Amino acid sequence: MTKAELIDRIQQLKREKNAVILAHYYTRPEVQDIADYLGDSLGLSQEAGKTDAQIIVFCGVHFMAETAAIISPDKKVLIPVQGAGCSLAESITGEALRAWKKDHPEGVIVSYVNTTAEVKAWTDICCTSANALKVVKSIPSDRQILFVPDKNLGAWIRKVTGREMELWDGDCCVHERITSDMILAKSQEYPGADILIHPECHCSQDEKILQLPQAYMYSTAGMIKHALQSAKKQFIIATEIETIHKLQQDNPEKEFIPIHPKTICGQMKKVTLESVWEALEKEQHVVEISEEIRRRAWIPIERMLQIK
Repeated sequence: MTKAELIDRIQQLKREKNAVILAHYYTRPEVQDIADYLGDSLGLSQEAGKTDAQIIVFCGVHFMAETAAIISPDKKVLIPVQGAGCSLAESITGEALRAWKKDHPEGVIVSYVNTTAEVKAWTDICCTSANALKVVKSIPSDRQILFVPDKNLGAWIRKVTGREMELWDGDCCVHERITSDMILAKSQEYPGADILIHPECHCSQDEKILQLPQAYMYSTAGMIKHALQSAKKQFIIATEIETIHKLQQDNPEKEFIPIHPKTICGQMKKVTLESVWEALEKEQHVVEISEEIRRRAWIPIERMLQIK
């Protein structure tokens, strides 16, 4: 099948099966282009809860599809490719959280949404990079916090809010490689550019970076909003490289410079047009979660979604 034929077949199957395609900004451009909704973790979570479709095809990594299944238990959630993982989600277990909770019964566990359903089931409240500051600020000051699993996002939140938190030693294998030296070198090469940095980056709490007047810490959705609203013509993008596809579509007259050509999430790239078609055609790779885990995991997600 040609690319055009594949796209036509996917669109036909969507209509026949009352399906919706949700895709993350880090997926391949051609996958982004067929999505009914393109977003970051927070936006995709919200959309999964709002859709009237009977089938959700989730183009992303496994924990994201799990989140959709937790939020929409009456829908059939399909993930195009099995085994699309995440270094963050794989760095923490429910057993580890149970042990911490046993030692800190009054403590609050804040889990980044980049976690498995089992981890969410032992979590008090979830967050995304878009709402993490608001979530942490909502917790009473006398409660001890364990933030899992991203040490870089947690350290940035701790620096911005002044809130002491215990941090889990996990990281995103893509953002961990983005260093202060890369940011500083690009800022000198493009002195007129705004620098948009994801807080999962290793350099997110470096004073040298935070003091750059043109540097901004944003979730992926925040980067897209900033670029739309800014009068600047050049932007250095310090996150997964496929984000530039959406940025360029929205702002064809502006230039977007990747912080490094290899800021690539190979797990996200596993999703292809062929795998989306096969998932819809065969209704395969259904994301299944036990009802007990799903009910418990929904509680911290619901708390997160109530934070405005």
